[in-house]
This record gives sequence, structure tokens and C-alpha cells, in this order.
Amino acid sequence: MEKNQQIASDILEKVGGKNNITFATHCMTRLRLNLKDESLAHDEVVKKIKGVIGVAHSGGQYQIIIGQNVPKVYAALCEMTGLAQQAAVDENLDGPKEKLTLKKAGSNILNYLSGSMVALIPVMIGAAMFKTALVLLGPDMLNVVSEGSDAYVLLNMVYNAFYYFLPAFLGYSAAKKLNASVTMGIMMGTLLLVPDFVNLVGVQETINIYGVFPAPVASYAQSVVPVLLGVWLMTYPEKFFKKVIPDALSTIFVPTLTLVVMVPVLFCVCAPIGSYLGNIIGSALLSFGNVGGFLAVAVVAALWEFLVMTGMHSVLIMFAITAMLEIGSDSFVLVAGGIATWAAFGIALGAFFKQKNKESKAESLSYFISGFLGGVTEPALFGLGFRYKKPFIALAIGGFCGGLYAGLTHVTTYVMGATNFLGTLGFVAGGSANIMNGLIASCLSMIIAAVATYVLGGFEEETKTSAASEELPEFSEIIQI
Repeated sequence: MEKNQQIASDILEKVGGKNNITFATHCMTRLRLNLKDESLAHDEVVKKIKGVIGVAHSGGQYQIIIGQNVPKVYAALCEMTGLAQQAAVDENLDGPKEKLTLKKAGSNILNYLSGSMVALIPVMIGAAMFKTALVLLGPDMLNVVSEGSDAYVLLNMVYNAFYYFLPAFLGYSAAKKLNASVTMGIMMGTLLLVPDFVNLVGVQETINIYGVFPAPVASYAQSVVPVLLGVWLMTYPEKFFKKVIPDALSTIFVPTLTLVVMVPVLFCVCAPIGSYLGNIIGSALLSFGNVGGFLAVAVVAALWEFLVMTGMHSVLIMFAITAMLEIGSDSFVLVAGGIATWAAFGIALGAFFKQKNKESKAESLSYFISGFLGGVTEPALFGLGFRYKKPFIALAIGGFCGGLYAGLTHVTTYVMGATNFLGTLGFVAGGSANIMNGLIASCLSMIIAAVATYVLGGFEEETKTSAASEELPEFSEIIQI
């Protein structure tokens, strides 16, 4: 019997059989049943069913928390019972909204980020594997595929098809998370990537929106913050225009007027916000680097991946490039960034050893392979950090410890090269001591991040919490503090 059919069959048996079910529906993660006699369903027994995460009672329903495969389990259950399939429940109707606090607002933001990212993980892994194959088969390793060959171009093309257009994918998933128009969400992402705009990079510094609002010209490929912020803000004008425009005219005027409002907001506010914050944070870190010595390397290594994910690392990169051009080496930014990358490898490794679910372990192993061999850390960061939260703590701990060792031993890199394990070749020109200390710092970062991930855990707990929380409350609540 197929897995989801088995789950449905086991549930049916443990809740008193099909004659005990009067109505069944589902939402994003829960199977929702109306039972004639709830005493026939024993929570602890149902929880032990393989594939069931937990049980909840709300609104007169017996709710079985299953996860993202709940539609398939629901379909199988309906087939077994003869019940008519109902449309999925899109809103959380399980009780009054919680009082909004700073902690709750922060949790809502993280859940929004997580919900938008997690949906993209399968294709993210697939694209990353093509980059991993490119690195393994390319001229830097096995040299089976030469640079510029059709195979090289194809492997790189498949990788870029996702990672370059990440804002468009995020626009879709973020809009879906907020119950907004998914096509308009995609539009928010593609606006940042349209060639007419991208081709202006390096040609002019700003573009005037409507001839009034100046917007900085920059590359937003692979960016995360602009589109997530843009889609959230887009929900307000879209809802307003849907409300005031007659249905007969809504198809034309709702998207048109929403775009009229959002184009300047996206280009003048959402898109450059990462750069603006990056300039502030980057300048502060550089100033700290001038006086902080080895401690500055540790701090940047702890924060690096967070800065990269939000696009706030550009100032530090420019500083590193300048240092490389002037003196041919760097002992600060590039070293810290490399160490932080190894910490990302570490959280994937730690998750692999900690997780019990076979599918989750397989995902974490693929995150490690795509990072260690392919130099692609986004699957680990989005698939573990945003999904479970605690691996981000381990990431910072590992980065800090590895960076601290590198700072104390004055590790220096001489090449701006690979982001996978081959990045350690940048230490070679500094001699045997530099190579040894660079390798120790890198491995220390990875091992400590892995151990911290294993110790902090939270995978099963966070899965249950995520599933139990259901869809997000109205996201506009976040700013009503």
C-alpha cells in the first residue's frame, strides 16, 4: 500500500472507522474530521501512527496534524470512506487571535520567511545538484567537462535558472503565503530582473520612476529581502482596489492600479533597503574591524551568512576587493566569509546526524553535499535555518569560533576563489603555518556548528510547532505594535 494510503487507513482505523466520520476536510497541514463520537479516537494512539505529527481539538473538529502531504492523505481517506472531497481550508479558524507582542511579531515575520522559502526547497536542491556536478566534473576537479563546452554551459544554465531568478520564485511563494495574487507576486520578482533595468547597471547610477522618484540602479538577482518586502506591501493596494473597483472592471484595473502604486515603492524603497542597511552595517563592521582585531574576524564570521542572505554584505565585499587589489591578500572579510561558509556546511551535517525522519535526513545530506562540493549553501540556510530557526544559532556559534581561531592565528587568504571546500586553496600562498591554521579554522567552524546543531536540536519540536500553527494570521498585524 502506498505511504499516504497507509496513513489514511491507519487513521481511519484509530478514529472509529468510516461510520464515525460525518465530515472531513483539510488545510495546509491538518486533516480535519467531524466525529460522531470523539471518545472512540484516542489521541496517544493516533499520535503513534507513522506519518502523524500530532493531534489537536478545535472548533468541534478532531484535527490530525500530518504536514505538507495532507492533501494526498485526505484524498485517500475520502476514497476509502466515500466522503465527497471539500476545498482546502485557507484560513486559520481555530480560535481568537493571540495578543500581538514584539515576540509574536518577530515570530510572524520568521514564519512568513519560512513559509515563503520552504516551498522552494525541492527545486532549490535540484538546481544546486547541477552546480555540484559542474564543480565535480569541471576543470577545477575531474576536468571531464571543459569550461565553455556545451555540457558546462548547460549545467551552469540549469543552476542559474533557479538562483538567478530567485526573486520571481519567491514572489510566487510569498504571495501564496499571504493569499495575494500569485501572478502579481511573480511580477514583483521579475520587475527586479527585467533586462531593460539590469542592463543599466554600470551605465547609470539611478533611474527616475515616473520622472519624479529616483531609484538606484543595481543587480537584484538572487536577492531575498526586496521581493519579500514588496509582496507584503503589495497586498495593501491590491486589497484596497479589489474592494472599491466594481467586479466588471476588476480584471483590468486592479492589477494595473496595484502596479502603478507598487513600481515606485518596489524600486525606491523595497529594492534598495538591503543596500542602505548594508552600508550602515558594513561601515560599522569595518570600523569595528579597525580596532577589534581578531575579535572582528569572529563577529563578521558569525554574521556573514545573515548579511549575504539579506544582500547587506556588499560594502564588506568592496572592502575585501580593495584590499586584494592593493596588497594581494586579505585577513579580514574574505577569511571571515570563508569560515562562515564552513559553518553552513556544519549545520547540514549536524542536522543529518540529529534528525530521525529518513526523508529529512536525506534532505540534510543533500544540503551538505551541495555546499561542501558545490559551494551552494542556500539549501542549508533556507531549508534548515528558516524552517527550524535553531540551526541559525548554531551557524553563528560555529562561525564565531572558527573566526576567532582564524583571527588569533592571523589566517590570510590570497585568492578570491571557490565557495566550496576548494576555497581553502586560498591559504596556500601564505605558507605551511597559514595553510594549517586556515584548515583548522574552517574545520573548527564546521564541527562546532554541527555539534551545536545536534545539541540544540528542535527539529521534531519545530516541525510540530510549525504544523500546529497553521497558516499565518493576517500579516498586517505585524506592524500594529
